[in-house]
Amino acid sequence: MKKLLLTALAVIFLATSVFAAPIYGPKMPKRNKFFMGLQNHTVLRRDLEKDYARMRSLQNFLIVSYGIFDWLSLDLKGGFGNVGLRGTRSQDGDYNGLFAGGYGFRVRLYENEKTKLVFGFQHISVHPDFLTIDGEKKHPVLDDWQWSLLASYNIKKFTPYIGTRWSRMDNIYWVNGNRKREKSDLTKSVGLIAGTDFSINRKTWINIEGQFFDSTAAAASLNYAF
Repeated sequence: MKKLLLTALAVIFLATSVFAAPIYGPKMPKRNKFFMGLQNHTVLRRDLEKDYARMRSLQNFLIVSYGIFDWLSLDLKGGFGNVGLRGTRSQDGDYNGLFAGGYGFRVRLYENEKTKLVFGFQHISVHPDFLTIDGEKKHPVLDDWQWSLLASYNIKKFTPYIGTRWSRMDNIYWVNGNRKREKSDLTKSVGLIAGTDFSINRKTWINIEGQFFDSTAAAASLNYAF
């Protein structure tokens, strides 16, 4: 257990710039195995600090999880997403979807026949198209990242889980090529996560998840184990 925890901490402190994602749930691939799926992540509201704006986003991904070890998985995703900004006149608008991607990892800290404890480090970066507002080209980049801890309990076909996370979702904002970072409201950085996996058969399952307090968001995915 000590070696496992030290490995997780080393990865955290060596990672320098990461962007977050929804939790993938407690189901992890075995060593040298992988999962694939289609995922939707809908951010209904995330507040930025001071008097900047509120962010929202719709993201769709192809997701892949690879088992480096039975207790450690690498999570990757790629797709497209949009960004909406509300609350300031100079930036307000719906920025059409272009590239979005992310990566992260999960560490299984504990497991028995029914329960599991999983630590995760996830990220998302969303790059929508620009808008021309008041004669200026404006382009937000959603920069979202998190650390999480969740516990699950298996009940036949259902595996409900609950957990907490520390997250940030910043707006890296470009106006006519000039860059500015607008940070998320740090008083709302701790959130609650609740979700479930539902097994369709031995290799196929659905994941549904809600995110509260730090942001108001939901995620759903259809997954297959190879």
